[in-house]
Amino acid sequence: MTFGTVSVAMVTPFDSTGALDVVAGRRLAKHLVDNGVDSVLLAGTTGESPTTSTAEKVALLEAVKDEVGDRAAIIAGAGSYDTRAAVELAKASADAGADGLLVVCPYYSKPPQEGIYRHYMEVADATDLEVCVYDIPGRTGVPVAAETLRRLAKHENITAVKDARGDLGEAAVLIQETGLNWYSGDDPLNVPWLAVGAKGVISVVGHVAPAQLRSLVDACQAGDLQRAREINAQLAPLFAAQARLGGVSMAKAGLALQGINVGQPRLPQIAADEAQSQALKNDLEKAGVLNL
Repeated sequence: MTFGTVSVAMVTPFDSTGALDVVAGRRLAKHLVDNGVDSVLLAGTTGESPTTSTAEKVALLEAVKDEVGDRAAIIAGAGSYDTRAAVELAKASADAGADGLLVVCPYYSKPPQEGIYRHYMEVADATDLEVCVYDIPGRTGVPVAAETLRRLAKHENITAVKDARGDLGEAAVLIQETGLNWYSGDDPLNVPWLAVGAKGVISVVGHVAPAQLRSLVDACQAGDLQRAREINAQLAPLFAAQARLGGVSMAKAGLALQGINVGQPRLPQIAADEAQSQALKNDLEKAGVLNL
């Protein structure tokens, strides 16, 4: 599977001046892969895609690809509410060595389903890379409707869905009907998604608990739901921290607490303050991942 089974939507590291830190990006990607991550997603929302340039996205992609080689798939975020911009970013990512593309549903402008369908078709036609449809209506304002997914599944390059809508009942049917590889896009629902047929997870808490997440997915795939539930319960404090701080701030602050410096977010995202960092430290301790 192009998109792996345990993917982390990796943060984009910045140095003390706020510039892209490629060295830190290499180090973080290696750390994640060494601990069981088999797919690294770059330039997603957690990677601060709205505030990074195409040149920065490409530079980080090339560096991470060089660092991890074929040990993990390198997936590039290539979404936009401008179809032409998404196509150009998809092409640039392919040229830089991406193994696949994550394309979020066009956001803010609330296009009709026909517009969403045509958007994905143009991006899928732009390169030979496989495309993962990212459905997150809480942020985009519109869902990718079931019938639209059925139509998109007919394109040979559209092979996966990152689901952050959370309608497990509808998706369970679509997984069987379409043959698309489904991925949990919401960490608290990882176990339910895997139980109804998802192939893997695209995670944020995996930044600070990659080995635990690997174990959780392995347990589900082995049919050991009891073990998966135990790991999931252990990770629950991290789910709460992500909800409280947001993915970017939680991941960057959590990594810093583990001794992995990736800098601060770019505005309008902000770093965790002292009180928030202390609360996050407590969450990491509860989850057993502070000293990894």
